[in-house]
Amino acid sequence: MTETIKSIRDRNSCRDFADTPLTDEQIKLLVESALAAPSGLNMQPWHVTVITNKDFIEELDKEGVAVLAADEDKSYYNRVMGRGGKMFYNAPCMIAVSADGSKWSQIDSGILCQNIALTAQSIGLGSCIVGLLRMPLISARGDEFKKRMKFPEGYELALGVLVGNVKTGKEPHELEFNRVSYV
Repeated sequence: MTETIKSIRDRNSCRDFADTPLTDEQIKLLVESALAAPSGLNMQPWHVTVITNKDFIEELDKEGVAVLAADEDKSYYNRVMGRGGKMFYNAPCMIAVSADGSKWSQIDSGILCQNIALTAQSIGLGSCIVGLLRMPLISARGDEFKKRMKFPEGYELALGVLVGNVKTGKEPHELEFNRVSYV
């Protein structure tokens, strides 16, 4: 089995990160892997923001939880609270991917995020791809946060990836072959 296949099979969503900051070399590898992602017509419709300021990540986390708490559908809020009340699981690094809104930008950004997640796994880090990063960005402070995250004009959040050393891990999910059809 190749190392790539091993990283794919062993990867899972980390929801409990250690406080240890990432090294400059680890961040460099994650960014290089992100930027190596393919995109339709090589348009590269993304912008990558690496956030290692723990206070800012915590601020985003608190604002996001407040947005979930105010939603009449409490399913996501209850899930976050059941996991310790943190949306971003104390991650020391958050990579926010914003996109230009072009036709395939969401798909292309998802591919970029998968590159980050697989690179994290291959260098011994945990990761979690997070759509809930959208929550603080739809709050009353959303424009302020986007500015602080240095989103280019006209770009909106596509996805985020949390990365760090795993504090407590879990096994990857079981493969469900009943979800496959062959024609």
